[in-house]
Amino acid sequence: MSATEAMRLPGFLNLRRLEGRIVALFLALLLVVQLASFALISNTIARNADASISQELATGERVFRRVLSTDLQQHQSEAKLLEADHGFRQVLEEGLNSQELRDTLKDALSSHGERVQASLVAYADPELKLVTATSDQAPAFIALLPRLIEAQRAKSADSTAASLAVVGGKAYQLVTVPVRAAGLGGWVLMAFQLDQAQLQELQQQSRLQGLLLLHAPGQRWRALGSVLDDIDSAALSAQLPPQPEPGQFPLKLGAEHLRGIYLKLLDDGQQQLGVLLLRSFDEAVAPYRQLQLILLALTLLGVLVFALGSVLMARRISGPVKALAESAERLGAGDYDTPVQRTSTDEIGDLAQAFEGMRQGIRKREEQVHRLAFWDQLTDLPNREQFSQFLLNRIQHDDSPCAVLMLDLDRFKHVNDVLGHRFGDQLLCGVAERLQTLLRADRHFLARLGGDEFVLLLDGAGEEQALDAALRIHRNFEHPLQIEEQTVDLSAGIGIALYPRHGREVSVLLSRAELAMYAAKRSQAGSQVYTPSFDAGSQESLSLLGELRRAVENGELRLFLQPKVDLRNGAVISAEALVRWEHPQRGLVPPMQFIPFAEQTGFIRSLTAWVLEASADAWERAQARGQALRISVNLSTRDLLDQDLPLKIGAILKARAAPPQALCLEITESAIMDDPQRALMTLEHLNAMGFKLSIDDFGTGYSSLAYLKRLPVDELKIDKSFVMAMESDLDDAKIVRSTIELAHNLGLSVVAEGLETAKTWKLLAALGCDEGQGYYIAKPMPEAQFMQWLANWRPPELGDESPDTVMAGLG
Repeated sequence: MSATEAMRLPGFLNLRRLEGRIVALFLALLLVVQLASFALISNTIARNADASISQELATGERVFRRVLSTDLQQHQSEAKLLEADHGFRQVLEEGLNSQELRDTLKDALSSHGERVQASLVAYADPELKLVTATSDQAPAFIALLPRLIEAQRAKSADSTAASLAVVGGKAYQLVTVPVRAAGLGGWVLMAFQLDQAQLQELQQQSRLQGLLLLHAPGQRWRALGSVLDDIDSAALSAQLPPQPEPGQFPLKLGAEHLRGIYLKLLDDGQQQLGVLLLRSFDEAVAPYRQLQLILLALTLLGVLVFALGSVLMARRISGPVKALAESAERLGAGDYDTPVQRTSTDEIGDLAQAFEGMRQGIRKREEQVHRLAFWDQLTDLPNREQFSQFLLNRIQHDDSPCAVLMLDLDRFKHVNDVLGHRFGDQLLCGVAERLQTLLRADRHFLARLGGDEFVLLLDGAGEEQALDAALRIHRNFEHPLQIEEQTVDLSAGIGIALYPRHGREVSVLLSRAELAMYAAKRSQAGSQVYTPSFDAGSQESLSLLGELRRAVENGELRLFLQPKVDLRNGAVISAEALVRWEHPQRGLVPPMQFIPFAEQTGFIRSLTAWVLEASADAWERAQARGQALRISVNLSTRDLLDQDLPLKIGAILKARAAPPQALCLEITESAIMDDPQRALMTLEHLNAMGFKLSIDDFGTGYSSLAYLKRLPVDELKIDKSFVMAMESDLDDAKIVRSTIELAHNLGLSVVAEGLETAKTWKLLAALGCDEGQGYYIAKPMPEAQFMQWLANWRPPELGDESPDTVMAGLG
């Protein structure tokens, strides 16, 4: 049966459904119980019938033996009557010398034999020799006479068995009496054939049927007498083995089942005579058959009633379950509004209540998820996803113009850093309220993209209306925002993209509005409408960044070195490693054109790894030339946040058998301040490995002193913006002096960048600065050129110009 056909069946007949399985289970259990009961009762009836039959057969055995005993006694009486008969005695008295007298005796024996229905009557003399008899088989019977006389004299308890004999293939019961007439002596022998007469008498007394059977070696049992017809007797005889086992055994006559017992009457070693007593098993259990039929009828009635009850029960269960399944399907389809009804107070009702609780919970969570997915949790404005879907639906169903305005607040990061993120969140909420109030009269859709960026869709607006809305926003922002007694000045850059002029896709419009917004912030124009020229720089940068990835693989990067000298003796003790890109088409690309983008995309780690390997190779080559040199390598913010950085640097040095002292690792203040905790962990690991650590561009940050005492650094590099003007600017000179003193007090060495003149060299040396680096010494050079320069280096003559004037001003 196919699945489709199965689904068309009624529920209580379909085993694929719960209702059908419940009905099938209940009916199966009932049938198993009923069948087990029926089998148990049938087995009990059979056992009881067998026991009853066994008793009847045992009784029948006793009855049959009593019949034989009775017949034997009767035949003995008849034999004694013959011996006492006057005519019989008179013939004997006259003597048996003539044939005539013998014939007379024979007639007397025949007459008496006919009267008592004897099969044979014979007379034997005292020497047990046959005198005369009524049958030609008399000699065979006379031969048994000694056994009979002996049994009679011994008065055997089993005289009945001793009286039996088989002669000529027939069974006889024999009796003998001694003749005492006229003192002649001798013996009278009478033989009575055994046939169905005894068996009929047995049947009348015990309702048992019997077969008198004879068995000869090599032959089957043969019935000598039976209350059954010849065919049935032969069929039963054929089922008997040559040596039947004692006790009751089953037989079968056609369709009728019988139980039988075998009684052995005579076994002379040649022939075996016995009786098979039979009792009908079917007749014995017949009184119970009616009971079984009644039980079967009650069973069928019970099955029908139980089936009806099972169907009703299954429907009562499956109905609510089906309703719950429909509710589950509605929930699966997203219908969380339709309640799940509780129709009962039982477990199904509890399940329905649980479904209802689940529906309410899912509905609540779905609303929460929907809100998280489409709404900004801070400002309660739509988020980027909802704005994108709204704009997509707008441009798919309406081809009329509209404008996308993207707004980014100025100095928001500074507000967060100075006043905290909680204050920054309040600022964003205040801006959102301002924009909603300002644009209330316009057909608009306002959303927050993230951070301090907002986006506005003006429906039906062209360039003029969009610029007018941007102007209104700028004018509104001229009024400061009051938050917790703090006055915050607002300003923003606004980029404008127009549909369909600037694009017909959501991503394109948002991207071009963002480009226009960045252009507005760079030019400080307040607002800008997108023009195609805004894309050129971005596309060029993306292309340049893709080529940068291939530059590492193609060997287009070059290592440049700029020396550092000991200001006290002019010895070159180290150099700073710088990377340059020799592009096959663009030529030498300045670092500022690709380093920032590498920082933004995370590719800076690959550049740092290249510089570290190139610097280690340069150190190895310098060592081979006998030039002791330490090379300084700059680490970026992303490098410091990489917890595996120490292991990577260690692997690079290990491959070249270089010690940690071969490198000095320079870190900018901003790199440390982005994530002080992770940066500190990385620096401590590097310091423990033996690397010299230096803080680059010291003095340009605003929080470095708070962390300086905690950082495991060895060196400070004063930014060139202070060094280059210290000859003419006394404030810069004071800053340089204070920084040198601070570093020395902390046990750090000092390197000054921007050393451009001999006077600056003298001034830095006078202030105690340890090392200097700048164009006065040398510009950055390719490694090979640097090695040649280093071999020829001699400290320059510093001239007679004295720094005393500046030193005096520092007092």
